[in-house]
Amino acid sequence: MQSSVRLAVFGLMASLILLAGCALTPTTTNDGQSTVTSLPKIIAHRGGTGDAPENTLEAIRLSIAHHADAMWLTVQLSKDGVPVLYRPADLSALTDTKGPVSAFTAAELARVNAGWSFRRGATYPYRDHPLGIPTLREALRTIPPAMPIILDMKALPAAPQAQAVAQVLNEESAWSRVTIYSTEADYQQSFAAYSQARLFESRDTTRARLVRVLLNQGCVDAPAEHTAAAFELHRQMTVVEKFMLGEGRSDVQASLWTPATVACFRQKSDVRIVAIAVNDADDYRAAACLGIDAVLVDSPLQMAAVKANMAMPLRCEARKGAQSGQ
Repeated sequence: MQSSVRLAVFGLMASLILLAGCALTPTTTNDGQSTVTSLPKIIAHRGGTGDAPENTLEAIRLSIAHHADAMWLTVQLSKDGVPVLYRPADLSALTDTKGPVSAFTAAELARVNAGWSFRRGATYPYRDHPLGIPTLREALRTIPPAMPIILDMKALPAAPQAQAVAQVLNEESAWSRVTIYSTEADYQQSFAAYSQARLFESRDTTRARLVRVLLNQGCVDAPAEHTAAAFELHRQMTVVEKFMLGEGRSDVQASLWTPATVACFRQKSDVRIVAIAVNDADDYRAAACLGIDAVLVDSPLQMAAVKANMAMPLRCEARKGAQSGQ
């Protein structure tokens, strides 16, 4: 999926325990290099989609065993108003059933094989060992109480899902370990009604700030204290240039988190940064050298090994243009 960026535009309290404490800040040495003494936390993307069928209890259990620091789960609403874990718009994308999640009750979804399309090599190991689509409540009870959880809200309208999720979090006393993320700004508005809710800033806000800095427009709207922001480390994007009689488009592979953008986000204290789609040693090292707090990974098994094998203290190349707007 691509993002369109117009050239003309361009802690978290206790809830996000994985980002608690001081932000990760590289220390510059006399030779111009920087030294990192603490590495980014590992967040299991959709429960660890690279190791097991995404958003299933199986994936969650494996990510816990593989020493993930936090869990990122995708939420939709069933026909009977129960928050369940599933990402695509249609069940046919990953399961042996067709139709939207909202067309089935939670009990029916529990009988769907969420592992149908999961492939390991040339085999489909879960076709003979089906995994149902779990509820949010089941996931909360499976995840250790000390492990932070990020809930990615999918599907609209936002208000009914926000209300249903809030009810589960109330009943499970889980607000303190949950943070809400969504690409839809409607969810920020819907969850704003709940004083206990901890939210990432909107994706639109994060994207606009990143692009303004990268286009040398300066850092004029640094996030407030105790803010959390998440965006891809690298992102395929389409830059749109407007003319009087039309427009021009350029597809680019953009690196959004740079010394300059990180410096902009760090102007206020206790701002936490999550880099999305960090899935190899080079990107993990780059995130560490930038001072990123946490990374969203598909395979906690692989990335835990990368983290364990990273020699410490980590020495990074001299950072250029570290001040915002440079």
